[in-house]
Amino acid sequence: MQPLNIIFAGTPDFAAQHLQALIDSPHNVVAVYCPPDKPAGRGKKLTACATKQLALAHDLFVEQPVNFKSEEAQHQLAQYNADVMVVVAYGLLLPKVILDTPRLGCINVHGSLLPLWRGAAPIQRSLEAGDAETGVTIMQMDVGLDTGDMILKASCPIESKDTSASLYEKLAALGPRALIETLAKMASGDYSKEPQQDDLSTYAAKLDKSDATIDWQLTAKVIDRKIRAYIPWPVTQFTLTDSDQKQHKIRIWQASIVEAQSAPAGTIIQADKHGIVVSTGDQAIRLESLQLPGKKAMSAADILNGRSDWFIVGQQITGTLCQPM
Repeated sequence: MQPLNIIFAGTPDFAAQHLQALIDSPHNVVAVYCPPDKPAGRGKKLTACATKQLALAHDLFVEQPVNFKSEEAQHQLAQYNADVMVVVAYGLLLPKVILDTPRLGCINVHGSLLPLWRGAAPIQRSLEAGDAETGVTIMQMDVGLDTGDMILKASCPIESKDTSASLYEKLAALGPRALIETLAKMASGDYSKEPQQDDLSTYAAKLDKSDATIDWQLTAKVIDRKIRAYIPWPVTQFTLTDSDQKQHKIRIWQASIVEAQSAPAGTIIQADKHGIVVSTGDQAIRLESLQLPGKKAMSAADILNGRSDWFIVGQQITGTLCQPM
């Protein structure tokens, strides 16, 4: 196999794990593209993204264009004379002139089994929808949004306790292996490309904080999936009103579905060392790990030791305090 000269473009840790696989492979990473450094932390100090930090640690060339609209940025990329450009969670749209510059074009590692969940939040939306499996697709990029021809897919099951954080780790392990396999095929010329069936596509809309407020009228299964899909961000939450009529936003980090007595949705029907059980549109949800405002996440049992007055059986936790049952 003739090693390929590769330009890598990516931003977060997920992308850096793919870059590490390329560094460890027989191929040559000729340059790493990532966004300009951004202020971070309390001091708002300019901070490099994960891919830049890894690239510098391995003495790789780093480029940080704001976009590829200028001829200067386009010419600069062309000067690397790469065989292929690998794009993983980069965050910049690539114009056609860039897509056509490397000899073998640009390929992307997308966190879904395309054509399902094109768009910004494929891992979260797949989990939220109740899919049985997810995976990565290595795709030949075109000018559309995740519409390019597929070169290779790798899948993994979605387990009942998976969160977006755990699926992220699974795909961060799956993606690099699929990428290296794809590049081996491309280097030998022994690969094919499968067009996506657009009529089977679904769209993974970007997450928004407004998605995170729980509607207790939904079924327990749907609420459970939302809780797991929104970890680590934006994290589902509900409003609780205490006896002084003060409202508190409480975030949910762990929960499970339980069979429970019938009660109006959003009613606390049990609160003890095992957790806080809340009725839903059909069954109930046991809240096992919660985060009070300004605090770290704690077990429900620990929270009840200090704030049992906030979680009274019979209370509605949808923003208004009702009479106990």
